[in-house]
Amino acid sequence: MQHTSSSSLRRRAAGAAAVMVALALASCAGQQGRKELTTGSIPKLSRPVQSMNATELAAAAERIGQAYERNPKDREAGLNYANLLRMTGRNEQALAVMQQVAIYHPADREVLGAYGKAQAAAGQLEQALTTIGRAQTPDRPDWKLKSAEGAILDQLGRSTEARLRYREALDLKPNEPSVLSNLGMSYLLTKDLRTAETYLKSAASQPDAGSSVRQNLALAVGLQGHFQEAETIARQELTSEQAEANVAYLRSMLSQQGAWKQLAQADAKAD
Repeated sequence: MQHTSSSSLRRRAAGAAAVMVALALASCAGQQGRKELTTGSIPKLSRPVQSMNATELAAAAERIGQAYERNPKDREAGLNYANLLRMTGRNEQALAVMQQVAIYHPADREVLGAYGKAQAAAGQLEQALTTIGRAQTPDRPDWKLKSAEGAILDQLGRSTEARLRYREALDLKPNEPSVLSNLGMSYLLTKDLRTAETYLKSAASQPDAGSSVRQNLALAVGLQGHFQEAETIARQELTSEQAEANVAYLRSMLSQQGAWKQLAQADAKAD
């Protein structure tokens, strides 16, 4: 009887996590998004965005936003501003910026790709697929766009097509951790937690894997009831402040349907 209850609980927890997974897929994982800033005539940042906290990111968005407002035709300022807006949760504002950037640069593949991601983050999934499709060319396929297509297809519930896109992306960029992570999260969405863990472990083992990849792995492990292992993964290679934030986020995901406490108790009994 205990086994049946635990299995049901984990299924509900996986369903509760689906919203978080969709957001992670749309952005190709947060840490990856933080590396997408381009250089150009925008104000210089005091330090890398991947090491900034929420307050610093908001301040950076404000400064770069001012540069964009002075010159809306500046491609780099527009891309960076929209990216920072997405990173700080202002998806509708990011979409409005990218709409304007795309008007000035309608044939730019990077602009179209960023526009598609902004549409996806704002919930315009079908439009996002069309936009990213315009950015992709058969003779010069882009692995980032393939992965972005997969993320959108996953959110539309078309997991088979999504996984095909991820594998096409991996053919172009073998062992890319962001793509492996997205592939793993695709399996998590369909509640195949063991397969999800396999791909996420592979992603986390890559030298350039970001902390968001380990956060996704921690979620997959936690949803299987291995709380202590999940918390250990969530704390890896981070400052104390970052580790606590990751663990708090993990707890919030697993506790959405009261799963955190029960999974932790089950893990303790198993030990």
